[in-house]
Amino acid sequence: MNKQQNTGRKTIALNKRARFEYFIEERFEAGIALEGWEVKALREARIQFADSYVLLKDGEAFLFGSQINPLPTVSTHIVPDPTRTRKLLLHRRQLDMLIGAVERKGYTVIPTAMYWSKGKVKVEIGMAKGKKQHDKRKVDKERDWEREKGRIMKRG
Repeated sequence: MNKQQNTGRKTIALNKRARFEYFIEERFEAGIALEGWEVKALREARIQFADSYVLLKDGEAFLFGSQINPLPTVSTHIVPDPTRTRKLLLHRRQLDMLIGAVERKGYTVIPTAMYWSKGKVKVEIGMAKGKKQHDKRKVDKERDWEREKGRIMKRG
């Protein structure tokens, strides 16, 4: 009678470019409206996620630019559209907060990760500000210094 629950997060895709291009200030978990063939393709991790973004329109959130490539065994009566716009499912308060931040404070909303949570596909979106070129250089210098410091400590 010992049942094992799968409550952990299994990552489908990460948007590593987002951390390099933006300062991510707050994160939200959103559901996503998918079709059956898309879920099957996500189980095989057939997604390109790096150039995607979130558009807030008419009080709703939509995921643009992500490409889910269909499996070759997709049904014959369905014409899959790999780059279709997908609706993100958020609470009204979260949507209002995101809309206010984008319109008034100049934030951008970007997806940072896609993962399985309790059998459902979730998208982690971040409220972010864009980095300038000098900010990116500073991050690179810090990363290089941390790597060099690790090497020095390892040598003794």
